Parts: sequence; C-alpha cells; structure tokens
Amino acid sequence: MTPPAAQPTVLAVIPARGGSKGVPAKNLAQVGGIPLVVRAVRACLASAEVTDVVVTTDAPAVAEAARAAGEALGEEARVHCVQRPEAIAGDTATSEAAVLHAMDTYEAAHGRTVDVVLLVQCTSPFVAREDIDGVAAAVARDGADTAVTVAPFHGFLWRDGSEVEDHNYGVNHDKSVRPRRQDRPEDLLETGAAYAMDAAGFRTHRHRFFGHTALVRTDPARVLEIDDPHDLARARALAPLLDPAPLPTREDIDAVVLDFDGTQTDDRVLIDADGRETVAVHRGDGLGIAALRKAGLPLLILSTEQNPVVAARAHKLRVPVLHGIDRKDLALKQWCDEQSIAPERVLYVGNDVNDLPCFALAGWPVAVASAHDSVRAAARAVTTTPGGFGAIREIAAWLLGPTLTTSTPLPK
Repeated sequence: MTPPAAQPTVLAVIPARGGSKGVPAKNLAQVGGIPLVVRAVRACLASAEVTDVVVTTDAPAVAEAARAAGEALGEEARVHCVQRPEAIAGDTATSEAAVLHAMDTYEAAHGRTVDVVLLVQCTSPFVAREDIDGVAAAVARDGADTAVTVAPFHGFLWRDGSEVEDHNYGVNHDKSVRPRRQDRPEDLLETGAAYAMDAAGFRTHRHRFFGHTALVRTDPARVLEIDDPHDLARARALAPLLDPAPLPTREDIDAVVLDFDGTQTDDRVLIDADGRETVAVHRGDGLGIAALRKAGLPLLILSTEQNPVVAARAHKLRVPVLHGIDRKDLALKQWCDEQSIAPERVLYVGNDVNDLPCFALAGWPVAVASAHDSVRAAARAVTTTPGGFGAIREIAAWLLGPTLTTSTPLPK
C-alpha cells in the first residue's frame, strides 16, 4: 500500500516595512478598525493551505501587532517575525529579497524545508482566504511553478506618447476601433495581493515569475492597492461593504468604554437663559448599560467635555467617568493599565474625530450610526442605531444576547 504523500510545507511571507513615503507607518494603518499587517496575517492563517506565516519587518511595532494577531486567534505558534536586515529594508529593496531572507531564516530556525513560498502584500487590504488558497494550491497541488491573483479588466489603456511622433496612443487597443466589451479579448489585471512560487525554483530564479504561471481569478471588487492617502481613504470607505461583518461577543470583550456626547446623546445641547446645558438620553441605553454592569463587564465613560451633565448621568448609571480629558487615548491607556485590562480586549464606542486615537488603541472600535464618516470608516463595527437613540443598548445586545433586542423602551 502506497503511503500518502507528505503534506507540503507552504510558507506565507508578509513583507511589512516600518517606513513608507506615501503613507507613514502604512502597514499599521487601520482599515475597518484593523491594521493592514493584521488583516494580512488573519487571511493567511485562515487558509487551509498555509503551514506557517512569517512577517518580515524592520519595525518592532509591526512585529508586535503581527504576534498579537496570532495570539488573538490562538495561532501564535504559526506566526513568526523575522528582523529584516537594513540592507534589504530600504525603499529600493525588492520584495523578492525580503522573501528569500525570510524563507532562509525560517528554515534555519525550524529545521524544515519550505516547498512552496507565498508573497502576501499588506497593501492589498481585501485579500481573502480564497485568494491565498488559490495561489498556494496552484503550485502545491496543480503543478504550476508560480501563481498570481488576477482580476478581469475591460478598460481601454492609453499611454502618453507626446515625446514621440505618434503622440498619445492606445496600449491594448487600436484607438480608431471601438469594439463592444463582449467583442474584445478579456485582459487580466495583476492584483498585487498574493503570489506563490515553488521554493526551489524561486531560489534559482530569484524572481516571483518563472516557468508556468497559473492565473488565479479573484473578485475585481476587492482589488485595491494602498500606495497613497487617497487609496487608504478609499479602502476605509469600502471596508464596511467588503469586509465580513462579525459583531463582538461577550467572549471577545473584557471592558466597555463609552464616549458621551453624540454617542449616548444625539449630539445636541439645549442651553437655558442662565447658560445651563441639558441633553437628551435614551432609556434603552440605560437598560443596556445596567445589563452590561450586571454581567460583570468593567465600564467607563470617557468624555472631552468638562460638564456637570456628564458626571450626573454617569452617577445615575453607576459608571465611573473621566471627563474634561484632552488626550482621551492617554487616559484610556492609563485606565487599562490600572484595571489590568489589555486594550485589544476593550470595546470603545465613539462618534467623532476626537475618538480616533482611542479607536487606534482599542481592539474593538465601534462607531454609532450617526458618527462622522471618518469614524465610521475606522470602526470595526457600526451600529444600526444613531447615538442618543439606543445605540448603546444595541451594543449590549451584541454582547449579551437576544433578551436586549426588543425595541420597546423599558424603564431602568
């Protein structure tokens, strides 16, 4: 009886330098509330084909984020970080050089020969498990030497030829002929998201394309490479549409921190003739907060405003409050330290741009439905309910279950 073939070792390498001219600290920039390097690590770990993941970086903060991503999924043994030498960490260094170094370092450390090596780019925020499975299987199982993700492309390409006699001209078409889309040959666009190479061939050729290259098709809606701030803004706007939308559960969260104005209120303030301010709150939010407190979750209200109404509401809810805070992120970090709570286990609810530093710190940044566009884009989850109209109750229902999903306001 022939023994089954040994499972090939498939190593996914994620290059993630600390520096970037187009977007500073790009690989730690958040899309959908998740740093780009973490998104890449999660996609690789989700693949059924990948044995281990190596993040090659010159930045300790990037390595820390990658390790934390593995630990959060219980996969810390499969995530490895390699310190990239300075000689291959500059702007002119090739991705191939980083992958070769990472592969050699991994083999030396683990005594294991890599059969297939993948190059997975942080700059493609919507790379999916299916993409990684596809390129890996094409090489590991189907006999290709290399593989690349591609997407159908039907556009007319032009090149500026102003320095030559013929001036501007069509690249993939005759400019004097305009065939219908269905009558044109289909072009395929290299997405830049995921590549796979036979490891031995890659060492010989030192390039990601050699021999027979398999083309693995992906959804063109997910094709986006982040090279400048405009790309990052587009990715953040698309994340709520393209990302799966898991909501946090009680098992994901160790504490809940709430902004006040615009989150527990509708962001309006009524001022009487004596200058006293009043706001409107929602009874359903009070019910949700009481349920969270009863469930044993540490709670905190964190507000920039130094206002008696904030303190009064916190007192009624029996929730600690820090208000009149200029740097909410520093106050949040100090509170987490004092409570011995890991920031990545905190759900932070906000609505405006002064909440963004806390979004970068908390593991579960949540925006209310009425939040500023930039806050919604940076959030990991967004409520369907606006601030001041029961958004906190909705979040409590995510964490505690269907007993809180009724829309009927109940007394506290």
